[in-house]
Amino acid sequence: MTVFGRLLSTPEAVDAFGDEALLAAMLRFEAALAKAQAQAGLIPAAAAQSIAWACGQGTIAAAFDMAALERDARSAGTIVIPLVKALRDAVSRRDASAAQWVHFGSTSQDVIDTAMALATRRVLDLVEADVRAAVGGLLGLARTHAATPVLARTLLQPASVTSFGLKCARWALPLARGLARLRELSLGALCVQLGGAAGTRAQLGPHADRIVAALAAELSLAVPEAVWHTARDEWIALGCEFGVLAGSLGKTASDLALMGQFEVGEVTEPAGSSSAMPHKRNPLGSMIARTAALRAPGRIAALLAAMPQEHERALGGWQAEGAEWAELLQLVHGAARAMATVIKGLSVDAARMLHNIEAVRSALPADAAAEWFDPETASALAPEVERLCARVEALLA
Repeated sequence: MTVFGRLLSTPEAVDAFGDEALLAAMLRFEAALAKAQAQAGLIPAAAAQSIAWACGQGTIAAAFDMAALERDARSAGTIVIPLVKALRDAVSRRDASAAQWVHFGSTSQDVIDTAMALATRRVLDLVEADVRAAVGGLLGLARTHAATPVLARTLLQPASVTSFGLKCARWALPLARGLARLRELSLGALCVQLGGAAGTRAQLGPHADRIVAALAAELSLAVPEAVWHTARDEWIALGCEFGVLAGSLGKTASDLALMGQFEVGEVTEPAGSSSAMPHKRNPLGSMIARTAALRAPGRIAALLAAMPQEHERALGGWQAEGAEWAELLQLVHGAARAMATVIKGLSVDAARMLHNIEAVRSALPADAAAEWFDPETASALAPEVERLCARVEALLA
């Protein structure tokens, strides 16, 4: 990821899919696999201990040369092949007889898919924490401003009076629904992968189900219904939902940026600077969230395009998917963090909202002003605001 991409994400999300974190996740898989196989009696317990030792020795960066692994992966087609070779060498230094059991019964995609599930769970937790913070802030604003009149705008033009609290509640609801869908989809998508060379688990024999269950328990991931090497529906559905969440965050960001324009002046983000004009307060948080909403569809399109994967192992589709996945989640967490920060520090100018309503009223005939732009009509929306706030809270419970 370039500096441009990192500035639109967060250090935590970038680190979750960073070289060291993914390498650590792959080694966690190898250690957990050996442990599960030993528990099932498929490999010697001493071999599993040696493998676990090699996977956990020292720091990841010191134990395995990431630059060398990446160089060798270019000719191998996957980083797992040179990683397994390096791991076998490390195990041999402790117990030569144990090296034959490294990576036994698994394949490169098992390692990478499981590592990606572990990294995804990490970022999902980050996204949920920040979206919950944003939603909590919106609920506070919704209740505080349940009867605060503000212009409702359609096609970017004044349409009638609504309440700022209702706008906030309506921003919060899609975010809460998005989190609920992400939680539900993650139950089926964040699974271990263990199919072996052709997805048959042939080398695991009658122990296969027991080993998969033990592996999943060790890594705190779900047991899949079946090997999902080329059946990517649940995984891609989760990715698509991240994209939907990016769109919902972008919707809120767009509205706040428009309301924060100097000529409108109804809300103000925490201060953002300009390189050339010190008088400007740029809406930087909204910019980050809008950028994620603009970029996420391209990532989603690539994920969907990669779904028709050939036979039992894809030629290009799985590889394309992996290259897009991390960037999508990093974008979404950047948007979630940005909006949580914006909403926490948002300044609301109720007087300016009323001023803008009065500016429209003054230009209209009295009957039209009374019908569409009476500030008192906002108070009638308070029950609807409370109903939506309660619904949001139920979704987040």
